Amino acid sequence: MTKQVSLTLPDGSIRTFDGPVTGLTLAEDIGPGLAKAALAIVVNGEQWDLSREIEQDSKVSIITRKDEAALEILRHDAAHIMAEAVKELYPDTQVTIGPAIENGFYYDFARKTPFTTEDLEIIEARMKEIVERDEKITREVWNRDDAIEFFRKMGEEYKAEIIADIPADQSITLYRQGDFIDLCRGPHLPSTKKLGDGFKLMKVAGAYWRGDSNNEMLTRVYGTAWRDKKELKAYLVRLEEAEKRDHRKIGREMGLFHLQEEAQGSVFWHAKGFRIWIELERYIRARLAEDGYQEIKTPQLMDSKLWEQSGHWGKFRENMFVVPDMVPTVDGDIEVPKDARMMALKPMNCPAHIQVFKQGTKSYRDLPIRMSEFGCCHRNEAHGALHGLMRVRQMTQDDAHIFCRKDQITDETKRFLALFAKVYEDMGLTDIKYKLATRPEMRAGDDATWDRAEKSLADALTASGLEFEYAEGEGAFYGPKLEFHLTDAIGRTWQCGTFQLDYVLPERLDANYIGQDGEKHRPVMLHRAVFGTFERFIGILIEHFAGRFPLWLAPVQVVVSGITSDQDEHVKSVQQQLVDAGLRAEMDLRNEKINYKVREHSHAKVPAILVIGAREAEQNTVTIRRLGSQKQETLDLTDAIHKLKEESVAPDLR
Repeated sequence: MTKQVSLTLPDGSIRTFDGPVTGLTLAEDIGPGLAKAALAIVVNGEQWDLSREIEQDSKVSIITRKDEAALEILRHDAAHIMAEAVKELYPDTQVTIGPAIENGFYYDFARKTPFTTEDLEIIEARMKEIVERDEKITREVWNRDDAIEFFRKMGEEYKAEIIADIPADQSITLYRQGDFIDLCRGPHLPSTKKLGDGFKLMKVAGAYWRGDSNNEMLTRVYGTAWRDKKELKAYLVRLEEAEKRDHRKIGREMGLFHLQEEAQGSVFWHAKGFRIWIELERYIRARLAEDGYQEIKTPQLMDSKLWEQSGHWGKFRENMFVVPDMVPTVDGDIEVPKDARMMALKPMNCPAHIQVFKQGTKSYRDLPIRMSEFGCCHRNEAHGALHGLMRVRQMTQDDAHIFCRKDQITDETKRFLALFAKVYEDMGLTDIKYKLATRPEMRAGDDATWDRAEKSLADALTASGLEFEYAEGEGAFYGPKLEFHLTDAIGRTWQCGTFQLDYVLPERLDANYIGQDGEKHRPVMLHRAVFGTFERFIGILIEHFAGRFPLWLAPVQVVVSGITSDQDEHVKSVQQQLVDAGLRAEMDLRNEKINYKVREHSHAKVPAILVIGAREAEQNTVTIRRLGSQKQETLDLTDAIHKLKEESVAPDLR
């Protein structure tokens, strides 16, 4: 007798079939429209091909083009179709790996003559032909050793090497489309036609086989893929806008900072750029003070013994800058004694903050203790990973740690969430998505501790009225954490700030307080930062505002200029009155046409330009031209200064 299979849909309805049933059959049973739109199926939380048979009762859902999950499948298929196109056009090429990535896909190819940008148009044209062929994509289960032999006979040595690393007792899956076959876990679309036309090849780059510089250099071809041409076009427009907003380009134009080879990964802040830093630091310092934080300062260089105790030496050693405790010799040289202690520039502030907490006896009545520091840290990031202000080796964090009792976790988390939301509202970044990252596979602490910690954070998010998603397995080694994903002015998402719950470090570094029972207890340590690092956060703000900072953050708030040199003395007087009022004001006395000067200062992103002609000088008025606006207004000088002064007040003082 054929065993019936019952499939439970997301709405709770159940459909029953005689014997094994494919995802496509289920979609057809629901309706022809869904069958046409279906791309894949989710079976008990796992994505499957539509053609794969479901043999037992399961919870299922159909993935269509409108679903977010469809994007990764489309991008993975685009990588396979690109590989097929390359093999047809250049048969001597070996294919290696081709995953889906954020916003697109890539494939690494081994070829005597590396691909160039000029080849992309040819490959893309062949990809479109393959899509139009509507080749059926089928899943095949192979014996591992048979697959190794198969690919070696084809001359695909890289693919054979990948398969050889799979345990011998495991079956593997291959996917076939037309004459092309590739190793893959899947799932894939039913046919190449389903990919559509929302893809484009973007660039070529070099990539070492398996990321090892000792291996062969391959050619990596990048592409992007979307649900349709409309989404593709929107993405390309965002890329174009992002290029205009590149913080490195705007930083040069505005004279904010520079980087150079002699200090890789460290920033040379110019006066204007450091003014932004100073204003941000002053702002967040005021916010922290009103929220009950005590500001401290801890050493840059600390003995490796402390890092060994904290666990960082074993897990983070390769990312730390280590300095032996050297001594001068009699003849003026430097030597390292045999028993020299190893010192390290701190990559984070947390162990140092525990040392401050441990000074003196702490009572349960003293908690929570909120300890903040603008801590300069160093991390030995790889040269290739460095990227302007976004990825640096020397960074300053708006770091803080909260030492509290277990019963205070939820309230302290809610308090931080309110602070975080307020700060980002003041920064003009209000589109925030919250995620709760849960226990990773490798972790410290028992499940009961993790259950309690994760529930505390979830309860705080819920009590704060915030919707959130779970990021399963993405927590830190020592505890769960909250992730904050912000959307900027052109739709890009940035992960900023951090909030991590830690039971482990206080244990390792022997931090304790005296409880109500007179016994010693371990505090819970909450690691938190609002900006994250000043360098990266300023980079994000530059790109978010495209250099057009709000008046309170702008390095130069006002420029005063006369129409002719006859107004020079009056321009000097007006500029001085602006400075006396606390505004960051400069003057332009160059013998240039006013339209040229306005255009140049607008290019430098100055928010307000005060223009003074003969009439303004006579009547003691100014004409204000605002950045990005064709309109202008003429005001009495006293009123203009008052108005600009009000606009320039930082949000924490309003």
